[in-house]
This record gives sequence, structure tokens and C-alpha cells, in this order.
Amino acid sequence: MHAITIEQPGGPEALVRAEVPDPVPGEGEVLVEVAASAVNRADVLQRQGFYDPPPGASRYPGLECSGRIAALGAGVSGWSVGDEVCALLAGGGYAERVAVPAGQLLPVPAGVDLVTAAALPEVVTTVWSNVFMVAGLRPGETLLVHGGSSGIGTMAIQLGKAVGATVAVTAGGPEKLARCKELGADILIDYREQDFVAELRAATGGAGADVILDIMGAKYLARNVDALAVNGRLAVIGLQGGVKAELNLGALLAKRAAITATSLRARPLEEKAAIVAAVREHVWPLVAAGRVRPVVHAAFPMAQAAEAHRVMESSTHVGKLLLTV
Repeated sequence: MHAITIEQPGGPEALVRAEVPDPVPGEGEVLVEVAASAVNRADVLQRQGFYDPPPGASRYPGLECSGRIAALGAGVSGWSVGDEVCALLAGGGYAERVAVPAGQLLPVPAGVDLVTAAALPEVVTTVWSNVFMVAGLRPGETLLVHGGSSGIGTMAIQLGKAVGATVAVTAGGPEKLARCKELGADILIDYREQDFVAELRAATGGAGADVILDIMGAKYLARNVDALAVNGRLAVIGLQGGVKAELNLGALLAKRAAITATSLRARPLEEKAAIVAAVREHVWPLVAAGRVRPVVHAAFPMAQAAEAHRVMESSTHVGKLLLTV
């Protein structure tokens, strides 16, 4: 088969299409004939040499895909050859075939075509696990989403609204904020021009956010704590703004607040399977009903993965970037 390989870390040109051995599904795995994959920030970090795949995972980038089941490994039940699926991966999505643990498969939801389904697994599992399973967002609460126009952000807006939360977002510029509003965001903050702490307090009568979904890490830590409501929960899922910062524990204590930090890629198979099962139960009906939808900015042929990475790094996109086989 062909896959996008990284022989040496570097810029987008480090992504090279090459002929490689076909994967073989092991016990509990299925072989998926890939229709499409999607680009994530983690892929960019891997290409740059900063985010190696976990032990035993494919060395090719790609944390999600859609396609058809081509073969079943030993011990797999509940799936058949030819089933249309999308999947959460630890790696290997930038390829024509990938072996996937059966617990990380989802059926392509009703109303979504096979290629577009590749935009769902990583963002849905990330948002659902952090905002709902860990941070426990409830109806009537306020959710602040940093990077509201990103793939993660566009999904977080929709899921927050679907459960009856008020959703605030930060994004860069009026065009991106307008897209966030179209998806249901209630409070729009241009991080380039406005102080998100002050804007959020003004919009919530001084209360702040019950849950914050953060991709920035160190750069926003102190201000995120300031922006939290009493009993608020800060969920850190990205480190685009650095890894080290000073934390005022007194401020956290006074608000009886909590900070969690998670990653998905290296979690044990059992944890990933539990998250995927929860997504199938709670989110897939919303997708099938049209209340939640994948937002796709553009699709590129897999051979043009480098160009897709350039768009990702330019941050000019809204939603997901797909790679098609």
C-alpha cells in the first residue's frame, strides 16, 4: 500500500508518499480500507519531531479515518467485512489501509457520507471525554471554548448547545467569530482585540465559565483560572501556548475549582473503547438527527498532505481538513 511517511522531522515537505508493507490486523483488530483521514495539530507536532506515536502504534501520522472494513482479526465480533466505519487511531491514518482495535470503531452515522465521517472521531471523542465525562458540563452552565473555529472548537460549540449550555468562544477575527455564531455560540470574543476574562465576566454578570476547554496551556493558565466560575472546571487539552506557568493556588482554592489535563492518543485501549462507546450512545443520535454535524474546511488528496499541513499551520481554516484516498 501507499502511506505518508516521515523519514526526517521537518516542515511540510517532510511528508513523503511511499510504498510500505500492508498492515495485518492482530487479535481484536480490524483492517480498514481508508477512504479519508483528517489533519490534527498532533500530526503537525509528529512531523516536526515533537510527538512520537505510543509504543506499538503505526509510525505514520493520522489519528482518525473513515473507510470500509476489509478484514477481521481473530476474536472480533459485531462487525463484518464491508461495513462503513470511522475510527479513532493512535496513528496510521495517512495510509491506504490501517489496522484498528475493534473498540475504537464507530459506524458511519446516518446523514454523513463516508469521506466526511473522517472528520468526526478525534474531535468528538476529545470533546465528549473532556467536557462531559471529566468536566461534567450540565444544562444551564456556561462553557468557554478557546479556538472556537478549530475542528475541536466547532464540535464543542455544537455539543455544548445540544445539552443546553451557554457557549462562549475565543477566535481570531470577525469572520471566524461569525462562523462560530452560525454554529450556536452565544458569546463571541476576539482574542486579538479583547480580554477574554473581562468579556466573559461582562457577559455572565460576573459569574464566569463553569467549564473551560483550553488548547493553549501555560499562556492562558492564570487568566483561565480568573475566568472560572465558583466550582468551575478547567480542562486543558493542548499546549500551544507553552508547558510551564505559575499557578495561584489561592485563587483556585477560593473558587473551589479544578484543573484537569488529558491526552487521548496514549490512553489504554480499554479507556479509548469506553470513550468511543459513550460517543456512540450520546453523540451519534445527535449527529443522525442533524443537531450536530462535522464542519469541513477543505479536502485534499492524500498525496497533498504537505499542503494540508501548510493550511493547518496558517490557521486560516474553520473546522477540519480532510485527506482523501
